[in-house]
Amino acid sequence: MSKNATDLNEGATPIGAIGADINIASNGNHTIKNSKSIDIWSKCLAFIKDNVAAQVFKIWFQPIQALEYSNKELTLSVPSQFYYEWIEEHYYDLMRATIKKIIGEGASLQYKIVFDDTLSHEKAYIKMPGLKKKASENQNHIPFEPVSINKDNFPTNLNSRYSFDNFIAGESNQLACSAAKAVAENPGKTRFNPLVIYGGPGLGKTHLIQAIGNHITENNPRLRVYYITSDMFTNEFVNSIKDNKVSDFVNFYRSIDVLMVDDIQFFAGKEATQNNFFHTFNVLYQAGKQIILTSDKAPRELADVDDRLISRFQWGLNADVQSPDFELRMAILLRKSLDEGIELPSDVIEYIARNVKTSVRELEGALIGLIAKVTLDRKPMTLELAKEVVYGSKTKDNQPVTIDEIKNLVSEYYKLNIKDIESKSRKHEIALARQTCMYLAKKFTTSSLKTIGSHFGNRDHSTVLHSCQTIDNYIVTDKKVKNSIETFMKQLKKES
Repeated sequence: MSKNATDLNEGATPIGAIGADINIASNGNHTIKNSKSIDIWSKCLAFIKDNVAAQVFKIWFQPIQALEYSNKELTLSVPSQFYYEWIEEHYYDLMRATIKKIIGEGASLQYKIVFDDTLSHEKAYIKMPGLKKKASENQNHIPFEPVSINKDNFPTNLNSRYSFDNFIAGESNQLACSAAKAVAENPGKTRFNPLVIYGGPGLGKTHLIQAIGNHITENNPRLRVYYITSDMFTNEFVNSIKDNKVSDFVNFYRSIDVLMVDDIQFFAGKEATQNNFFHTFNVLYQAGKQIILTSDKAPRELADVDDRLISRFQWGLNADVQSPDFELRMAILLRKSLDEGIELPSDVIEYIARNVKTSVRELEGALIGLIAKVTLDRKPMTLELAKEVVYGSKTKDNQPVTIDEIKNLVSEYYKLNIKDIESKSRKHEIALARQTCMYLAKKFTTSSLKTIGSHFGNRDHSTVLHSCQTIDNYIVTDKKVKNSIETFMKQLKKES
C-alpha cells in the first residue's frame, strides 16, 4: 500500500481508482468526522444488521466509519481498496436501499480509502464514488410510457450473475432446480404454471428464478421477461394510483411474457395490491404466459392472503427448497471458494460444512469471513482460523429463535412429522406437540398470536391463547409435560 501512496503523489492513478481524488490528512486539510454523519451511519448500520448474517456484518460493515454528511451525501471511511471494491460488488443493492431508507430520495454515497503516505508520513484518503451506476440501475422503475415497452429495451431487473451454471443442485433442492430448468426451456408450455418455489431464507430461491429469467432472455430474446419483488410491485401500484397511471401500470404488467415475483408472502394484508395481482395473474395465465413466484412458506400456509390467490398459486407446481445436507454444503463451499480464487484445504471445507448448517447464505458468510481474515489480516489459511470464524459467527449477535426452529425441535422430540403438527389432527400426541409449539413461540418469538396461528394451519389467535393456557395447566398437573417444556426452554435459551 505504501508503494501506491508514493505513486499517487507522483501523479499516477491506482487500479480501479479512475477519477479518484486524493487528500493528505494533514492538520490543514484532514477530514473531520461530524456528529450528523455518525448519527446517520449508526441508523444505517441498524438497518444493515437486520439484513445480513452476523459474521458478514462484523467483518464488512462494523469497520466502516462515518466522516462527513452534507447535502444528502454521506462520506464513509474504508480501510482498503479491496474493501471498497468488495462492498461495491457484493453489497451495492443493500447500500443503495439503506441510504435511500435512512436519508431519502436523492441520497448519495462517497468513500474515502485510508492509506499511509510515504512522503508526508501522514494518513491520506483516496476519494471514491459510492453506488457507481450499474447497467441494471435504469431498471428500477417501470417504464409506463408505451414508447418504452418494446422488445429492444424492455427492462428485466435481472442480475446476470445468477445462472444455472453456478447453482449447486443437491437432494434438498433437486425438484425445484429440475422444474426451474424445464420452465426455462419452455416458458408457459409446461404444467409448471405457476411455478412456486418456497423455503426458508438464504436457500437459493432468488438465484433459481433469476436463473430462469436469464436463460430465457438469452435463448428467447423476443420474450418480455420481468423480475420484481412483491414490495416493488406494491410500491409501483401505489405510485401508479398517486400519479393517475393505473391503466398504464395494468397494461405494462399484462404485456409481460414471463413474470417473476419474489417473496409473495409480503402481499399479506395488502388487499388492493392482492386484488390487482389477482386480475393480472388471471390475464397472464389465460394467455399462456409463464408465472414464477417465491415464498418463505408453502402457498397453503400463507396468512392474510386472499383464498382466490392461494388457490391459483396451487394450480401449477409448488416445489420446496430445504436446508442443504452435508455433501451439498461441501460442494457449495468448494465451488464458491474457487469462484473467489481461493483454494481451501479439505479439512477447512469439511469443518465449515459440518458446523454451518442453516442456509447457503450462512455458508457464504462464513466463507467470506475466512477470506477476509486471510486477505485483510494476512493470517494463514488453517483449521484453527476456520474454527475462529465459525465460532464467532455463532456467538456474536445470535439470531432470534424462529417458529420453524421450534417446530423442528418439538417434532424431533416427539418423533412426529412437522406436517402432522401443522395439520387439523386432534390425536392427543399431535395436539400436545402443536400446543407446545404455540406455547414456546409465544415465549421465544415476537410474533403476534395471529402470526403464530398462521404457522399451524391458519388457526386464529383464540386457539393460540387456549393452547398456551393448556400447557400452563399441564405444567402444574403433568410432570412429564413439565419436564419436556423445561428441556425445550433450556435449549431455546441457549440458541437465543
